[in-house]
Order: sequence, then structure tokens, then C-alpha cells
Amino acid sequence: MDIQSLKNEIEQKTTQTIEVLRNEYAGLRTGRASVHLLDGVRVNTYGSDMPLNQLATVSTPDNQTLSVTVWDIANVGAIEKAIRDSGLGLNPMSAGAVIRLNMPPLTEERRKELTKVAGKYAEEAKISMRNIRQDAMGKIKRAVTDKEISEDDQRKYEADIQKIFDSKGAEVDSIAKQKEADIMSV
Repeated sequence: MDIQSLKNEIEQKTTQTIEVLRNEYAGLRTGRASVHLLDGVRVNTYGSDMPLNQLATVSTPDNQTLSVTVWDIANVGAIEKAIRDSGLGLNPMSAGAVIRLNMPPLTEERRKELTKVAGKYAEEAKISMRNIRQDAMGKIKRAVTDKEISEDDQRKYEADIQKIFDSKGAEVDSIAKQKEADIMSV
């Protein structure tokens, strides 16, 4: 059993898990405009559902405004409808091929709901990491059963792997705390 390749695999998988968490957090609204806010919006046009970023450019001219520049003016109505129906609480206003979205201030109740959602995303990331850890520990146990490594090596390898998961878990907690602070700040 090659412990270094197992550590590299764990490092890669946990890094991907944290990246997924960061992407989910990018789409969570904090009261400030973010181009990632509209990443999940799908527009019914050209006979199928397409991601908004394949039909328009999203930018932030200031902290409280999103600007969506539509490439084909025939899609403006469909994009407005998709944004309105997305559940983000945004009201699009169009002027030609440009759609402006003003970010309304978040209510205290909505901020608390968003912190719960942020916590759920963090917990999903931790569950994913626990599954990765369980898989790695299982591989080490199988190596002991197959007499590839000794029980002393097993304890040492398990301790090394646990250190990786402890640091990655702390990173998830740190990211979650930062996001909750962003959401709750007025």
C-alpha cells in the first residue's frame, strides 16, 4: 500500500469538496451584488433551458446593482422572466439589451434564513469529507487484513490521515464562519 498516493487522493478530494462549498457560497446572497448570484438561473430559450451566463454577460457596476448585458435582444423577455421566477427576490428592469437588478436590503428574518442555508452547505461538505475519511480508513484496514502493512503502520497512517481531515474540517468551519458574518453584516 502506498500511503503517499492515498494522502494525495485524500488531499485532492477534500480540496474539491471545499471548492464546491465555496461555489455554493458564491451563489448565496449577502446583500451585496455578486456576479455569481445568477449562476443557478436557467433561461428557457432556443427550445431548451440554458444557463444565463451562456446568453448574457453579468457585471457589477456598484455594490448594490447587477447589470446583465444580453447578447441577443430577442432573449431579454425570457431572461427577465427567469430572473423573476428564480426565487432570488430580484426585480429586473430592462433598457434595451441591458437588464439592471437592484439588490434590496435583506431583512433580519431573511438573513437568519440564509445563515441556516449556509450552515446546511457547510454540514454537507463535512459529511462528504467524513465519507472520504471512512473510505481511506477502510483502505488502510484492508491493507492490514491483506498483510500489506503492520498494525503499527496502520495506527501511524490513520493518525496522519486524521491530521489532514482535522485541518480541512477547520478550513470548512472558517469559511462557514466568514460567510455567516458576511450575511449578518448590514
